[in-house]
Amino acid sequence: MRALAAVLAVSLCACTVGPDFKPPQANAPADWHAMQRTANESNGASTPTAESNPDPQWWRSFGDATLDTLIARALSGNPDLRIAVVRIAEAREHTQQAAAQGLPNVRASASYKREQLGAKGILESAGVYNKVDALGAPNSPIDQIAPGAGPKVERGAQSVLDQLTAPVNLWQAGFDASWELDLFGRVRRSVEAANAQAEAALESQRDAQVSLEAEVAETYLQLRGAQMLHATAQNLVAEQRETEALARSAATHGLQSELDVARADAERTQTEALLPQYDQQIAQSLNALAVLVGEAPGALDAELTPPAALPGTPPAVPVGLPATLARRRPDIRGAEASLHAATANVGVAVAQFYPDISLTGQIGTRATSPHDLAHWASLFWSWGPSVSLPVFQGGALVSNLRLSKLQQVEAALDYRKTVLGALRDVNNALDVYRTDQARLLSLDESAAAQRRAFDLARDSYRKGIVSFIDVLDAQRQLSSAEQNAQQAQLQVCTDLVALYKALGGGWEQAGPIASSASSQAP
Repeated sequence: MRALAAVLAVSLCACTVGPDFKPPQANAPADWHAMQRTANESNGASTPTAESNPDPQWWRSFGDATLDTLIARALSGNPDLRIAVVRIAEAREHTQQAAAQGLPNVRASASYKREQLGAKGILESAGVYNKVDALGAPNSPIDQIAPGAGPKVERGAQSVLDQLTAPVNLWQAGFDASWELDLFGRVRRSVEAANAQAEAALESQRDAQVSLEAEVAETYLQLRGAQMLHATAQNLVAEQRETEALARSAATHGLQSELDVARADAERTQTEALLPQYDQQIAQSLNALAVLVGEAPGALDAELTPPAALPGTPPAVPVGLPATLARRRPDIRGAEASLHAATANVGVAVAQFYPDISLTGQIGTRATSPHDLAHWASLFWSWGPSVSLPVFQGGALVSNLRLSKLQQVEAALDYRKTVLGALRDVNNALDVYRTDQARLLSLDESAAAQRRAFDLARDSYRKGIVSFIDVLDAQRQLSSAEQNAQQAQLQVCTDLVALYKALGGGWEQAGPIASSASSQAP
């Protein structure tokens, strides 16, 4: 008991070797560089603001209930997201396995063996059988003491030797136990590393969730944009049919040549050629959305085929400060968790230089027949500490420690690289959002001007002031201007999605979704 108390006292004084993890500093700037560049610009467009952090459910800023529903369905049914949730569960099992190394290990065992110990050869080598034979010889010491007793003693001794050298049945049942005391923290550092790796897996799932939300929103916007362009092209075709009819009527009355009719027909057919392209984009977007929500292609056709307007952008877009980005973007959080795991692995490598102290014990019963196993006399037991100290490993331990430190440096550099990449992504997204809004404003003005020009050209043609070529040119420029303006409108919406994705929001309030997916995982 004194020995056990001493061992427990030593275990209570255990230490954890290796460096302790300290969360790295992101060293982010105070303000967004892209917003400093446009601080004095104001044209009435959607304006990013750093006064508040992004809404975790940023897609609601588009004000489209269908988009809200699609993202909710994708979060619960997307296969890639469910795979990421399963990987979290796998990482947590690795943590449990690492923690089990620091707990007592108890095993029950039972065995049966028939053994031949080879004792006869040992006794023959020692001359025991010759001495037994001599007991029955005439004039042996025993015969001299008790005449006629020698042969009886010889047979008795021979019988005992036969029993001792005969094969035996050995039955055994009991328990084996071992417990590594982890005085220097090898197991604790392993558990710390496993926990950090599980956290990295969780952040990977969150990153996948952010990407999924952005992909669903972007695909939905592309669907509505393609439907909008398709409707615009159909309206242009209708107007071009009217222009063509106007030219045909003038040619019938000899006021114009058939060349004008052919030119009008060519303009109309060229616009009609855009319709299959938009139909293709609509079909691909519908199929993509179905797969993103975990359904087969075609499952959403009835729901989403009816055209709807392209959602508008909000008047203000909260982006928060750069200092909050490291706590919000899952890839930065995952890089920090990976650095934590690498730091803990350095402690594991350091602990391998220290002794391993374990308590081992065994208790059970052993007998030559099964019914004797229950007898107290068949009990056996043993226990005691064991110490293992590395003496010579050929430099393997030193190399492993150097490798762990290099991996820690690599993880630290990767963290810094991830932070810089995130800052770049947000600044680029802010610049793109600003410039595309300015482009959209110019294109809207251009389309409005082209509409006025076309109306004037058509009226002037009816009055005989301008030629039909002027009408076709104005109509062609109007078609191009309206398509460019609508494509720019779609681009601004997708730019906003890219900005929200770069900001890293969209996972904060989705814990129950991940838990539900985990419980449904096979």
